[in-house]
Amino acid sequence: MKHARPVAGHVARKRFGQHFLADPSVVAAIVAAIDPRDDQTIVEIGPGLAALTAGLLDRVRHLHAIEIDRDLAARLRRRWGPERLSLHEADALRFDFGRIVPEPGAAGLLRLVGNLPYNISSPLLVHLLAYRDRIDDQHFMLQKEVVERIVAAPGSADFGRLSVLMQAYYEVDALLVVRPGAFDPPPKVDSAVVRMMVRREAARADPAPLQRLLAAGFAQRRKMIRKTLLPWLAQRGLPGDHLDPALRPEDLAVPVWLDLARRLEHPDRPAPRS
Repeated sequence: MKHARPVAGHVARKRFGQHFLADPSVVAAIVAAIDPRDDQTIVEIGPGLAALTAGLLDRVRHLHAIEIDRDLAARLRRRWGPERLSLHEADALRFDFGRIVPEPGAAGLLRLVGNLPYNISSPLLVHLLAYRDRIDDQHFMLQKEVVERIVAAPGSADFGRLSVLMQAYYEVDALLVVRPGAFDPPPKVDSAVVRMMVRREAARADPAPLQRLLAAGFAQRRKMIRKTLLPWLAQRGLPGDHLDPALRPEDLAVPVWLDLARRLEHPDRPAPRS
């Protein structure tokens, strides 16, 4: 059996999806894109071996970090005291981001950053929807394929449930592609950094109706909506006669999905005119 090679004295744990960012130029590019300020509350998810953490702390006096790996958490505590790093030893998928209170004089909204493990990225993005009213923006390193889905345009092969859900509540922008060699150990696929700025007008909207709608609408995404989405809507008393029945789910723009979700939540809402 081949044993994992330690990275800076730590063996990457597969169950945590650990691939540590190790390229200083990539760290510098991400920190520059984030442009952190001392009057902001920065929260890093999954600091790991702290390459990005150190880059951020070169720019700000204080940082919050959420780390599930107790060995890495202990290393972080030895390196920085609580006056520089407030460490939350927890699973980000279950963490209550409402617990993070901005420092005196800091802005009231959180700025989230992180090199996210591939195996939790989509569930974590959904989890964070519940805290949108507390968040300003998010800068995440994700699998490139996931970023492409997040920023995809309607009508493209990558446009799907995640595209609609994220674009409904965030302004999204793909920033840079990161090759496997920038990590230790290197992953088998490319990564990319995405910027997600909360749409303030949608910060308090309940995403549950949209999530139910998307689950039904994209259940058989290759079929025309006359066979899938329209019957599902009709069963709930929502006529879809303003929609072209020959379209497929990926052909419907985000505002169309949002309008359908509002009508699902408020059945008396009239359908838009074609």
